[in-house]
Amino acid sequence: YSFCTLLCLFQKSQESNQNLITTKMADAAAPATAAPQQQERRAFGDKKNMKKGKKQANPRAGTDDKKDWIPCTKLGRLVKEGKVESLENIFLFSMPIKEHQIVDTFIKQEDMKDEIMKIQTVQKVSSAGQRTRFKVYTCIGDGRGHVGIGSRTGKEVATAIRASLISAKLNIVPIRRGYWGNLIGAPHTVPMKVTGKSGSVSVRMVPAPKGTGIVAAPLPTRIIQMAGIEDVYTASQGKTRTGGNFIMAVFYALRKTYAFLTPDLWP
Repeated sequence: YSFCTLLCLFQKSQESNQNLITTKMADAAAPATAAPQQQERRAFGDKKNMKKGKKQANPRAGTDDKKDWIPCTKLGRLVKEGKVESLENIFLFSMPIKEHQIVDTFIKQEDMKDEIMKIQTVQKVSSAGQRTRFKVYTCIGDGRGHVGIGSRTGKEVATAIRASLISAKLNIVPIRRGYWGNLIGAPHTVPMKVTGKSGSVSVRMVPAPKGTGIVAAPLPTRIIQMAGIEDVYTASQGKTRTGGNFIMAVFYALRKTYAFLTPDLWP
């Protein structure tokens, strides 16, 4: 071979060796670059699975802990800042209560009494069959002229009870108490005759003298006791076996005690 031929062969071998080295380096660096892609892919897949598996909480549901309460309404912000002194100031201006933590702020936990009045099943017929749910009626009161009734439906009893308790707090109303006869001692009965109606059930309450007690069926007796009324006569008409209507009729009758304008409330 001539010198030129040998020089050309040497240059070609050098180029082939250089190509082999670069390809080997590229192969070695490939897994390092692929790893972040795999990690990203895995992270994205985990996020999707997490979205599928985990139920997102309802932002309007809030938390039960009063420390974590972030007010959503102007009234709630005023209550948290301590600018509203009592529930009576809210009722005086007929402001709607949209957050149950407002009631928890003014009525202490030890004073608040709650009782489940009735649990019933409701059914809906669908193409797949019957769907059964639970409807719960809950009553709350402090025994000092505040009472509320709430009803909610849920797939589980525990869920329906929690929701109905919150609903009862949002529906809390003031109950006016009065006297039968002379104004001696603390108010003990309803101040006038009142009637409440729900469905076919009508409930009438009549003032009673001291020592009479609550003359009523067991279901309305518990609601009247939570309202702080000690003596009253009651009369009912209609299908009182329908517990939901019976409960609401008693609540509507108690709510009417402040709807009647008496001379002592004249401006």
